[in-house]
Amino acid sequence: MARLLQASPKFHSSDWHVANKMQCASTESQKSSSERVVAESQRLVDEIEKTTQKTQSNVNKKIEQRLEEIKFWKQELDNKLEEIVKETEVLLTFKIRLERALESCKEPLVISQNCLLNRQRRAGIDLVHDKVEQELVKEAEVLQGVIALLERTLEQTNEQIRLNRSAKYNLEMDVKDKFTALMIDNYCASLTNNTPDIRYTDNTVKTEGNFVSPEDWLYFSNINAEKADMQRNNSVALRVLIDSILSQAVNDMFKQYEMVNIAFRNRAKEVRDAKQKLEMLLSVVMEETASQEMNIAALKKAIADKEGPVKVAQTRLEARNHRPGVELCYDTVQYRLTGEVQEITNNIQRQVEMMKELKDTLALAETELKGLRRRQLSLEEEIQTKVDALYVDEVLCKPMRESVCINNF
Repeated sequence: MARLLQASPKFHSSDWHVANKMQCASTESQKSSSERVVAESQRLVDEIEKTTQKTQSNVNKKIEQRLEEIKFWKQELDNKLEEIVKETEVLLTFKIRLERALESCKEPLVISQNCLLNRQRRAGIDLVHDKVEQELVKEAEVLQGVIALLERTLEQTNEQIRLNRSAKYNLEMDVKDKFTALMIDNYCASLTNNTPDIRYTDNTVKTEGNFVSPEDWLYFSNINAEKADMQRNNSVALRVLIDSILSQAVNDMFKQYEMVNIAFRNRAKEVRDAKQKLEMLLSVVMEETASQEMNIAALKKAIADKEGPVKVAQTRLEARNHRPGVELCYDTVQYRLTGEVQEITNNIQRQVEMMKELKDTLALAETELKGLRRRQLSLEEEIQTKVDALYVDEVLCKPMRESVCINNF
């Protein structure tokens, strides 16, 4: 107990001074070290702040540049989209023109074919492959060629409209994506260190996945713009071609239509002229037939008139040869009778020859009369054939052709 109450050992005064000096030195050293740490920390903080501000400023600048780039390409694509939309609308009007032109060609073709069928109703020699038929066949061929050309052009137009719409769709998708990117980058550009909704997110720093390079991004939009330009240029060229085709088709159709009408008019004039000539010939033949009938009647009368005297003369001679006995004498009367008989014999011979000639003439006249009557029937049939041909061309075909209307499409 006594030991516990013993006083603690005392240090020497020098020890106290040394201890104080050591405390001061240690404190100064710790202070210096702390000041260095504070200075280094402040320097590091300032450096990081400057670097962060510089980086953030650089990022902001890059975002602004990117926004300008996106705006530029979005505007370019908007312009291309507007151009392809307008061009497609114009091409649609040309498609309608083609469809109307194609529809309007069908009726003239039917009329041409009906005219060809109606002209098969001509009879006899008038069923001829004349200029009208040649021009009608050519007209049908022209119309069929025009229809085939318009159908091919319409198919080409439909395909071009499809390509235009495909280019339009690609542009719309690209513009939509750029609008979305523009909204996102505008949002990013608006963010600051004091924005309330900024936050930490996980796994944001990555370059794999669906990311593309700036070159690929630029190439994609450039390709869409170039495709749109190409399709628009193709569409413009097609419209020029359609204009040329429609104009040429109208010219060809109208030219051939006029050629057919001219052939119809010329043919009608030829048939009428031939009909008039045949009617004149028929009149001549009928007059000649009447004359020949009168001639035959006169010949028959002449033959009948000659038969009486011949029969009388022959009867008298025959009767005088039967006188009986002495009455059959050669007296003066007999002498005169002999001379008379000789004269009658000569006359009879002449009468026989004359009758033969009259009969031959009568047979010839009757033959000519039969020929004239056959000619009359033939002429009448030929005239009726011409009348039928005129009916076909002017009554059946002409009104149909008057309904044809060829206008510019």
